[in-house]
Amino acid sequence: MRLDKFLANSGIGTRKEVKEILKNKKVSVNNVFVKDGKIHVDEEKDIVKYENKIINYKPFVYIMMNKPAGVISATEDSHHKTVIDLLNDEYRTYDIFPVGRLDIDTEGLILLTNDGILSHNLLSPKKHVDKKYYVKITKSLSEDDIKTLENGIKLEENFITKNAKVEIICNNSEKESEDFDFGENENNKNENSVYITISEGKFHQVKRMFKAVGNEVLYLKRVKMGNLLLDENLELGGYRELTQKELNGLRN
Repeated sequence: MRLDKFLANSGIGTRKEVKEILKNKKVSVNNVFVKDGKIHVDEEKDIVKYENKIINYKPFVYIMMNKPAGVISATEDSHHKTVIDLLNDEYRTYDIFPVGRLDIDTEGLILLTNDGILSHNLLSPKKHVDKKYYVKITKSLSEDDIKTLENGIKLEENFITKNAKVEIICNNSEKESEDFDFGENENNKNENSVYITISEGKFHQVKRMFKAVGNEVLYLKRVKMGNLLLDENLELGGYRELTQKELNGLRN
């Protein structure tokens, strides 16, 4: 791999910035200062240092973010803030993109990476990767509503949803269980709320599914994707890199 690419992929700077860094003799390869970014290095064997600190090469990054409402799942937009805008400069040299999308008013788990293969595997319809959502709705669900949601609903474009799973959290103002703490106050704890798990990601799918059974979604938050569970300690807009265990779970 070319040295300039190695440095850029390691988050040292953009290609233009790397050129200036090399010019100022701030980079050494096997303890020899190098100014030419075109030379090739072995990312596993060669010892590359920037300002006398060893660079641990990291070609891919995997970031869990708790997306806030009002932010779109895109790399750039002229009207709205994007999930990429929320990242600090540490990641600006990586070509990071969101894996899939959440609606602008939907909160919760979104994965950001520059790993195209992993992204494809998570989004491929053939993989059937589950997505779990916490949903507040206007009224309680009947047993028939639950069966309809779980057994497939025909949406407007003649698309029939795959089997889903509905878990009641609070129905008919009776709080039964809750795995996540979303900072609810006493005034809204008795609102009707459920978890729904689906394996697709059609436009506004969860909202349209509930609409089909005569209900309306008031609040929507994704809490799980595949084996990846949203970190409860992440505030809205917060993010962190995945642990190796989390990454292995996604890959499997």
